[in-house]
Amino acid sequence: MNAIGIIFSNIHDFVIPELTRRRAIASIPFGGRYRLIDFELSNMVNSDITKVGVITNYNYQSLMDHIGTGKDWDLARRSGGIKLLPPFITAYDSNKNELMYSSRLELLKGALSFISRSSEEYVVLTDCDRICNMDYQKIVDRHIESRADITIVTHRKKVTEDGIGKEILIDADMLGRIDDISEHTAANDGYYNVSMNIFVMRRMYLLNLVRDSIAHGYKSFYHDIISRNLMHSDYYIYNFDGYTSTVNSLASYFACNMDVLRPEVRSQLFDIPYHPIYTKVRSSAPTKYLDGAKVRNCLIADGCIIEGNVENSIIFRGVHVARGSQIKNSILMQDTIISKDVSLNCVITDKNAVIRDGRVLSGHETMPFYIDKGVIL
Repeated sequence: MNAIGIIFSNIHDFVIPELTRRRAIASIPFGGRYRLIDFELSNMVNSDITKVGVITNYNYQSLMDHIGTGKDWDLARRSGGIKLLPPFITAYDSNKNELMYSSRLELLKGALSFISRSSEEYVVLTDCDRICNMDYQKIVDRHIESRADITIVTHRKKVTEDGIGKEILIDADMLGRIDDISEHTAANDGYYNVSMNIFVMRRMYLLNLVRDSIAHGYKSFYHDIISRNLMHSDYYIYNFDGYTSTVNSLASYFACNMDVLRPEVRSQLFDIPYHPIYTKVRSSAPTKYLDGAKVRNCLIADGCIIEGNVENSIIFRGVHVARGSQIKNSILMQDTIISKDVSLNCVITDKNAVIRDGRVLSGHETMPFYIDKGVIL
C-alpha cells in the first residue's frame, strides 16, 4: 500500500495510571501473550503498510524492548520498517517538562521530519488503546473513492458512563460526510458513531495541517482542526462493524481481557484469514499441569506451572499457581507466583508479583483488585 503508518504510543496513558506508571499504554500486556501495540502493528503489516513510525513521549523502555528491530512483524527492513520517534528535546532546553507532548497535534509536530521525508501518498494515524483486527486497505480505498480530505474510522454503539469525557461522538449524513463532532457528556444517551481515533488522509494534507497548527498555536486535533474546518472540508466516516473494545480504565482493561475468553470474540480477533496478530516471539517450555490441577475456560501461555484450580482467567508466561490455590476471573501477568492455598477473584497482578500462602483477595468486575509490579503480598 502506498501509505505510511503513525502510531501514538502514550496519548491515553492518563486513563489507566495503574498500568502506565512504568510503561506506555502501547506496551500494556494483553490476552496472555500480547501487548496493545501488537494489534495496530499487525493491522498495518497485514494491510501492506511497511513503513511505521511509533511516536513516544516517556516511559518507552518497555516498548523498545518489545518492538526491538521489528522483525516479529516483518518490519526489520532496509527500506521502510519501523522507527521509534521520541520527543525532540535539546541540551539547551531549560524546562524540559514543558516540552513534553500533551496532545495529538503536538506529537505530530515532533514527528514532522519523519512525515516530510516519507514519499508515500497517504498516512494512517492510530492510537494504541483499542483491540481490533482491521483491514486498513479497505479504509484507504474508501477514502480515495469518496475523495475525502480526512476519513475517521468509527464504531456505532450504545454509549455508557465509562466513555464520558473520553470519547468523541460523530454525526454524519447518509453518505458518511461528517456534520458535527462533540465530546461524550452525561447528556448523551443511545447509539452514536464513536470515533476509534483512526484517521486516513493524504500525507501532504497532514503536513499542511501540522504546519498550520504550528503557525496558529493549535493543540487539539478534533476541536482546532476537524471542527474548525467542517464547513469547507470533506471529512467522512468509515464505520467498522467488527469486534472492537477500548482500554480506557482498569475496569475496561479487565473486561477486554475477559472478552477474549469468549469463542466468538477470539474468532473475530485471531481467526481472520491472512490477518494474524503478531507479537514478540519467545521460546518457553510448555506449561506443566501437575496432579490435582483443574483448568476451565482459561487462556494460559507457555512456561507456566499449574497445580491449583484456575477458572475464567488469563495467565501470562512463567506463572506458577501452587497446590490448593483457587484462581477465578483474574489476570496474572508474567512471572507471577501464587503460593499455596491462595484464593483470588477479579484480581489483576502485574509482572513478578508474589502472593504468599493463604491470602484471600477479591475485587469486582467493575473494580478489579490490582497488585503492582514486583509487589509481595
